[in-house]
This record gives sequence, C-alpha cells and structure tokens, in this order.
Amino acid sequence: MAKTTKFALALAAFIAASPPVQAEIVACHVTYGGTTQTIVAAPVDSPYGVAPVAIGSFFLFRIVFQTEPADLASIKLYTYANHDSGPAIIHQASYTYPQTNAAVNGFSGLIFVYEPLRDSELQYWCEQK
Repeated sequence: MAKTTKFALALAAFIAASPPVQAEIVACHVTYGGTTQTIVAAPVDSPYGVAPVAIGSFFLFRIVFQTEPADLASIKLYTYANHDSGPAIIHQASYTYPQTNAAVNGFSGLIFVYEPLRDSELQYWCEQK
C-alpha cells in the first residue's frame, strides 16, 4: 500500500473516532411565577437580529452572544418589562467572553429583576456550555 493511501486511511480513522465538535452556547435558566424555562443562545454575527423571548405576560428576556470579532466578543443579557406602550428595558448585564462557570449558578450568579409597575419578580442565572 502506498504511503499516501496509508496516511489517508489513518486520517479517516482518526476523524471517525473523534467526538463531534459542539458549538458553544449560553443557556439562561429563567424563573417567573414558579416556572423555570431555559433559554439557549448560539453565537451571532450581529446583535440586531436577536429577538427577546416572552417570559409570562410581563417580561421579555434577550441573550446576545457574540464571539467575534474579538473586540466585540461578549455576552449581554437584557430584561424588558412588556408594557402596553411597548417594551421598556429594566435590566442589562454585560460579561466578557469567554466566561468561566462558577460551581453554582453559572457565570452570572443568581440575578433578581423587579418590574416596578406590576411588582413582579424574575430570577435568572446563566452558564456557558
């Protein structure tokens, strides 16, 4: 067997045996009204197309996860109050990328957000996977 063929076979076997590469994600565990849901975000090229996710009827939650370019690499978390007149931002947090998860409650810690007009509470914590 030729050297090139042996190399190609060895390379193919190595690739086949390697575990698949998983894309990084940010997962935020959001609790409102006794119910917890996990919102997952993959890296995006631009923050402008990232829509918020409805949490109950009072809150909207948005994750913007950018890994490139390096000077814009960050994880940004936004919480909005969903008022009749339109969404109003009530909380924003920015984290550098990459993040290291703590043993409890990921990289963000447990965050409490309060909506002043309806006296509602939302809790969340986020982890990078």
